[in-house]
Amino acid sequence: MSFAMPSNRPRRCPLVAAPSPTDHQSRKLLGLLSLPERRFVADALRTETVGGVLLLVAAITALVWANIPAISDSYADVRSFHIGPAALGLDLSLQHWAADGLLAIFFFVAGIELKRELVAGDLRDARAAALPVIAAVCGMAVPAVVYVLVNIAGDGSTDGWAVPTATDIAFALAVLAVIGTSLPSALRAFLLTLAVVDDLFAIMIIAVFFTSDIDFLALGGAFVGLALFWFLLRTGVHGWYVYVPLALVIWGLMYNSGVHATIAGVAMGLMLRCTRRDGERQSPGEHIEHLVRPLSAGLAVPLFALLSAGVSLSDEAIAQVFTRPETLGVVLGLVVGKTVGIFGGTWLAARFTKAELNEDLAWPDVLAVATLAGIGFTVSLLIGELAFAGDTVLTDEVKAAVLIGSLIAAVLACVMLKLRNRRYKALTDAEERDEDHDGIPDIYEQHNPEYHLRMARIYEDRAAEHRRKAEEAAAAALQTAAGSTTEGDRPA
Repeated sequence: MSFAMPSNRPRRCPLVAAPSPTDHQSRKLLGLLSLPERRFVADALRTETVGGVLLLVAAITALVWANIPAISDSYADVRSFHIGPAALGLDLSLQHWAADGLLAIFFFVAGIELKRELVAGDLRDARAAALPVIAAVCGMAVPAVVYVLVNIAGDGSTDGWAVPTATDIAFALAVLAVIGTSLPSALRAFLLTLAVVDDLFAIMIIAVFFTSDIDFLALGGAFVGLALFWFLLRTGVHGWYVYVPLALVIWGLMYNSGVHATIAGVAMGLMLRCTRRDGERQSPGEHIEHLVRPLSAGLAVPLFALLSAGVSLSDEAIAQVFTRPETLGVVLGLVVGKTVGIFGGTWLAARFTKAELNEDLAWPDVLAVATLAGIGFTVSLLIGELAFAGDTVLTDEVKAAVLIGSLIAAVLACVMLKLRNRRYKALTDAEERDEDHDGIPDIYEQHNPEYHLRMARIYEDRAAEHRRKAEEAAAAALQTAAGSTTEGDRPA
């Protein structure tokens, strides 16, 4: 899950630097980001972290609301309250509106992010995209395998195989913000890029495996609407009053077609142009994402969490999570599968591309980030609802398993990250140090002669200032000593 591009940045630099044709040993795994990339990551983190904190608050509120006996009934009443035009097939509960409506905004933003990554970001260059793609694919495949094996062994349902495959980047960043860990920008960028690829495959899973009976008339109408949306974009038509009503019609038709309505959001996001033309400070996709992201992160996703995360966490319910194969498979998939998959995929990418890990980092750092990626929330909850739609009790138990598995992954990651926090703090300080005050961190100017000349002048000025102060101090000391001598020679 990524973010609005800085308006003045060039094409994004890969996380793994491409080697020169004659030096295949120069490729660095998780090396220092380029300056534009670092600024991009910093902007993205700022937005995602705020959204993650709101998401965390909403989830805690839902759990408290649903588990206090005096008010728990009101929680059930609120999320089952129906509203909407029945004549259009949209008389839905608030919980349903959150899952199919509000998350369409989230996936619209995800669609823009994916489009930008494919045309201007890391995924544009196959060699640069290898690390995050391999890590993300392994980080989705291994949890699914873990879930299936647990349920085959325990004679459970394999319908929930996709539940532990998703990573919630906003929640992960909220955890980092709460524990105050100074994660180096390369590791954060790796986590963010993982989330973008993760979103791509999550969208494909929802589209392919969780589509009910199809109403081809409604689906055809949705495709006509999407074609009109694309045509208006290509002909340069402007105005929210044109696109917002059209988007609502497309969403309604997609919902009534039987295809999950969030796919409409993704499709429209992918249609936006995300490359800049001459004279443009931002592409249309970047501009719209900048406008819509606060609505997604600050309202849509937290409201979805508020209406979906409220599940029973009684002693009996918690015990059920670790004894029922469906829920145990989710917990192990998130905690074990995600960690093994992402860490193993990263190691394999390094092994077979002959990339060397950044000398400032160690493989335990990659393990910690892989464990942090086991925090699955928003999309995991959504897939849990889709996978067990006919069984309300099992749906709530799977949601509880997502929460517990995410909590375990967060605690383990926090412990590992805290053990290295002093090292991370030193790396972060080095990335941010700007002694010549030119707005560019010094670490990016080590090969710039002008930077060293500026620093020489700065140190010469400082030396001259210290010499002047030394002379003043010496003169003051002599004056004090002379005064003391005069006092001593004066007759009584």
